[in-house]
Amino acid sequence: MGNVLTLPEQRVVLEDVSWGTYEHLLADHLDKSVPRFTFDRGRLEIMSPSSEHEEYKQALSMLVEMLADALGVDIRNLGSTTFKRTELERGFEADVCFYVQSAARMRGKFHIDPAVDPAPDLVIEVEITAPALNKLPIYAEFNVPEVWRYDEDRLVVLRLSGDKYFESSWSLAFPQASAHDIYRLVQQGISLRRSEWLAELRNWAHKLK
Repeated sequence: MGNVLTLPEQRVVLEDVSWGTYEHLLADHLDKSVPRFTFDRGRLEIMSPSSEHEEYKQALSMLVEMLADALGVDIRNLGSTTFKRTELERGFEADVCFYVQSAARMRGKFHIDPAVDPAPDLVIEVEITAPALNKLPIYAEFNVPEVWRYDEDRLVVLRLSGDKYFESSWSLAFPQASAHDIYRLVQQGISLRRSEWLAELRNWAHKLK
């Protein structure tokens, strides 16, 4: 059996890219999960995630799903759906995003118009390597209320106030959940057997009720 090659996370930023080129790239990768594109007024970041990146993303997604289930909170997981607005010349594909506060309003709606419909209530970004493009001004202009940024050292919860994000110890979408607990549980998700970790998640989530 040959060795399995695990590619590192890769990020490239291209300058002076037209909106038309960005839309062509999205169309060419319509049914593909990678790479992921972020566009900011002529600057284009192309990101190809590593297996480590995807593991942390899956752990955070599972944590949100289980937390919502335990608390009886309706959510909608849109994964890395593309949100773009021509008039702003900005677009993003988060690692994973959720409707929480707006879940009922967006239930069953598949054709989302970011110029009319609300932005995701929670965007999660995993940063194994430093992002080449600052995405926070993009999220702010789309009016994303909350962003979780995870790296191997910490998880930061950011809440939107005006047009800027400020760090918070607690989640806005899930006020019972602290940044410290979320980080601790994600770390456990990498070290524990999956069945053990899911049991830990369930116990934690149910204690928050």
